[in-house]
Amino acid sequence: MIKTGFDSAKYLEMQSKKISERIEEFGGKLYLEFGGKLFDDFHASRVLPGFAADNKIILLQNLKDKAEIIITINAIDIAKNKLRSDLGITYDDDVLRLIDIFRSKGLYVGSVVISQFSKDNQPAIAFGKKLEKLNLRVYRHYTIKGYPNDVSHIVSDDGYGKNDYVETSRQLIVVTAPGPCSGKMATCLSQLYHEHKRGIKAGYAKYETFPIWNLPLDHPVNIAYEAATADLNDVNLLDPWHFAAYNEKAVNYNRDVETFPILNLLFERIMGESPYKSPTDMGVNMVGFCISDDALCQEAARQEIIRRYFKAMVGERQYISSSLETQKIKLMMDRLGLSVNDRLVVPAALKCQKRTRTPSAAIQLNDGRIITGKTTDLMGCSSSVLLNSLKALGNIDDSVKLIAPSAIEPIQALKTQYLGSKNPRLHTDEVLIALSMSAATNQLAKYAMAQLKYLNGCEIHTTTILGSVDERVFRSLGLNVTSEPVYSTKKLYRK
Repeated sequence: MIKTGFDSAKYLEMQSKKISERIEEFGGKLYLEFGGKLFDDFHASRVLPGFAADNKIILLQNLKDKAEIIITINAIDIAKNKLRSDLGITYDDDVLRLIDIFRSKGLYVGSVVISQFSKDNQPAIAFGKKLEKLNLRVYRHYTIKGYPNDVSHIVSDDGYGKNDYVETSRQLIVVTAPGPCSGKMATCLSQLYHEHKRGIKAGYAKYETFPIWNLPLDHPVNIAYEAATADLNDVNLLDPWHFAAYNEKAVNYNRDVETFPILNLLFERIMGESPYKSPTDMGVNMVGFCISDDALCQEAARQEIIRRYFKAMVGERQYISSSLETQKIKLMMDRLGLSVNDRLVVPAALKCQKRTRTPSAAIQLNDGRIITGKTTDLMGCSSSVLLNSLKALGNIDDSVKLIAPSAIEPIQALKTQYLGSKNPRLHTDEVLIALSMSAATNQLAKYAMAQLKYLNGCEIHTTTILGSVDERVFRSLGLNVTSEPVYSTKKLYRK
């Protein structure tokens, strides 16, 4: 049984109430900037055990009669074909994916804003036309000269005034995006300008889960957020504006603290006076009040920092991130007195590799048992450890052959003779297909298949960098994956 350190039911109640209160404070519309991931927030569920990955979606479903969604995408990101690294799809494709998901949850997507739009950006123009053909309302916001410092120009007909006014019909306007730097805040502020020019009461608030403002600056959960955003150079800080106004310590991050004086001026110019005395005031996050087991969350956060360290090392090895990211996270580990061996699957996998002299893997089950697997002629270590874990979960004797060699050999022949693969070993997806076929006639194989759900939340470490297929399968099963920054072969081409 997975232990929980976070009360999701309490969180949904408190968070819904807080947002509703903020709507009432402004007496009209609330533009709520959603930072981070609106759904599938697996970082939050890892560092706050018990936090459901789709909590924010559930929250919006509770408020769906009041809410509509604006999705913002940066025109420059469209032109660059910017990718979401976690999904491997472009930001423009992700906009379509997000709309489909929101609609499937019964949420109303009102429109799409293309920010930093220019008339010579042909990919952005084409994407806007594509959305309009799909019967989506599209609005264009332009690059503003002197942004964000020339407040007088920004809050004028030649600044925000040039942007399209996004027509909305509900009280709560949720502004979200495929990724960071998409223009969420700029969209909110532009809308405030247009609403107030029309005499419509409207306000702004920000919903960021991390850093958690009412946890200490050096709390592992807040440090884990720094590790997760090491590539963005985000740094947690005590909010000086909040302390000056209330004599109360609150944690925020550098970008919000640095931009608050300008934001304050923008609010004053748009609304007559600023509704906030600090960047922390702008937030509505109630997560910190819903931690039920602080010690458990601290340990979960420490484990996340180690996972982020391995992710950074692999990214550096693959030339997709810099050594600075790795060094920053290593410093965080040093601050907390952490070693990679504190992630128990790491020494277990390395010990197995030393013993077998083959690439190896280790899975820590939710009951604490650690299962290992080695590379064989039939399977890679990922496939071996997966089958071994299913046996352990089902109390199936290790000597039992869940998949007959006769079922494996045709798959190997297909790969090598017809599909051009030089690696006859079965990947995890192929093993699961073979296992599901065996389950039709083999009751033990069927029982082993039924154990897959118990892998959710388990830890896995491999002694070589995982292939994309194996990594995708493990993540789909809910395992937390790390790897040594070592390739299994010396080949240069690894597709």
